[in-house]
Amino acid sequence: MRTTSRVTRGRAAALLATAAATALVLTGCSSGSSGASGGGSGKVDGSITLQTWALTPTYTDYLQGVIDGFEKEHPGAKVKLQDQPGDGYADKVLSQASSNSLPDVINLPPDIALPLAKRGFLQDVSKDDSKLSSTYVAGALDSYEYKGLDGTYGYPWYLNTDVDYWNSSMFAKCGLDADNPPKTTDDLFTQAKTMHERCPDDYLMSRKPGLGDFTLAGVKVVNGDGTKFTFADSSKAADLIDRYKTAYQDGYMPSNVLNSDYLGNSTLFTQGKVAWTTGGATALADMEKSNPSLEGNVTVSPALDTPPLYVQGLSVSSKSKHLATAEAFAQYMTNAENQEAFAHQVNIFPSTTSSQSDPYFSKDDGTVNGKARVLANEALKEAKVLNPVEANSAMTDFLDQQIALAMKGQVSPEKALQTAQDKMNSLLANG
Repeated sequence: MRTTSRVTRGRAAALLATAAATALVLTGCSSGSSGASGGGSGKVDGSITLQTWALTPTYTDYLQGVIDGFEKEHPGAKVKLQDQPGDGYADKVLSQASSNSLPDVINLPPDIALPLAKRGFLQDVSKDDSKLSSTYVAGALDSYEYKGLDGTYGYPWYLNTDVDYWNSSMFAKCGLDADNPPKTTDDLFTQAKTMHERCPDDYLMSRKPGLGDFTLAGVKVVNGDGTKFTFADSSKAADLIDRYKTAYQDGYMPSNVLNSDYLGNSTLFTQGKVAWTTGGATALADMEKSNPSLEGNVTVSPALDTPPLYVQGLSVSSKSKHLATAEAFAQYMTNAENQEAFAHQVNIFPSTTSSQSDPYFSKDDGTVNGKARVLANEALKEAKVLNPVEANSAMTDFLDQQIALAMKGQVSPEKALQTAQDKMNSLLANG
């Protein structure tokens, strides 16, 4: 299963060229949903298909249970479940759209939903559901409302966010207090400097910045209609890169963070080589399994600044022959009861606002894992999608390379950002 919105769209440009042509024929327009209207007022019957992403066979029983419950409430409706493997999912969905075989209800994160919504393949579910804003966490719902498009193109399903983990032994060794760790990016740089001064061979920081960090710094990453990246136009972005460059060159980070063999801050934290990482609410259990010496030596705190939001959702095909049934099922599958049942089985959080008071998510059981779960649940109230959905992996990989060059001092931050922005805008225009 997938709990983040960072997904490769692969051959999106070629597939969407065909998809756009199909949309013109089927909808008579080039953007926005123009499928059957008034779906929410239609009769709930007929056969529809639900497509999930890498959820079977592990969660087949849960999914079939939801289907059975829906069919019991609506005897004239039938739901067929089909699951697609994790690899190549974006390409598969785009191919389905281009061949006019998109399932009625599709498990889509916001970034894969975006090109489909632009070309009229997804239903604006806000047309038929006036209770969206009172049912779902605001940040999750916002992630299916796109720049340059009117409407909402998915029901938020399950969510995740990050909390911060700190190695208390390393903190104590270097004269820092893991019970009072950094709360902001500014604090992080300050305490990283202190750790380096007192323990030259230890590190607090171990990653480069990215688009999400630009967002946190108040940089306007994308223009108002989502057609151009604008981060290089802000001096704040260059200032941030320069700050990371100085920290790197002053030795606050391991030297290999800019290398192709960089393992990632989570792996370095698990190995006891750095004192900070981010991770989901249950990440510590896996870290302790890999390195038992971490047990009892890790504290947890909220994510720095604004917590990130990772979203999965269910979108409805605007071409569904049984639109009312598809919308009704998407609503049913994402209601509080069904989401909470799923989240009790899986390490995710419901997107329904009423679920945040569920004791399973809101009560601390006295363990670090329990505290992490409560902190993550609380963070969902203000969490935001920090990486714009317009940015695919090819774009962010290129930006990452340019940032590395700037941190090494091979190009200026301004030059690196402008080069990245030009390339990313070219990819955006052609994709």
